[in-house]
Amino acid sequence: MILPIYIYGSSVLRQKAQEITPDYPELDQLMTDMWETLYYADGVGLAAPQVGLSIRLFMVDGHELSEDRPELKDFKRVIINPRLLETSEETVVYQEGCLSVPKLFADIERPVSVKLAYVNERFESIEEWFHGMAARMVQHEYSHLEGELFTDLATPIRKKILQSKLQAIAKGQVKTFYKTKIVR
Repeated sequence: MILPIYIYGSSVLRQKAQEITPDYPELDQLMTDMWETLYYADGVGLAAPQVGLSIRLFMVDGHELSEDRPELKDFKRVIINPRLLETSEETVVYQEGCLSVPKLFADIERPVSVKLAYVNERFESIEEWFHGMAARMVQHEYSHLEGELFTDLATPIRKKILQSKLQAIAKGQVKTFYKTKIVR
């Protein structure tokens, strides 16, 4: 089932998400619905807060970007209860957008590489380094679990430029082809 995507102005996007256990109610169905929602909305990542659930779960799939970035061809993960273990000192600036902040983009500086500890969809423990665009995708979704949006990381001048557009989104004054929702 395609779920509505909670957009800027929704309180769930500003909450620090809670860890879950393998007995989380209907977890398999939730993951199926989130994949369906992600693909329908043409995204490459989706975090549970974006579908209204303040839990530490996100998924990423880089396949859509693999024509320009072949290393992402098989990059598909379900990441549950992640903890950020390490980040590289080297950073890179790249333009980001978000399904929860429709039609806005900003250049965001993030570490080139990150190491996460997490459990996968089978609740198997994993420690993994992510590099390049995979690292960016993971960091973007991880930020959702911390109650942060990419726009929070923009330069002060860019934040000022985006402010009126963000206010319009928070009032529901944005059109998307996918279903959205605002819950304060």
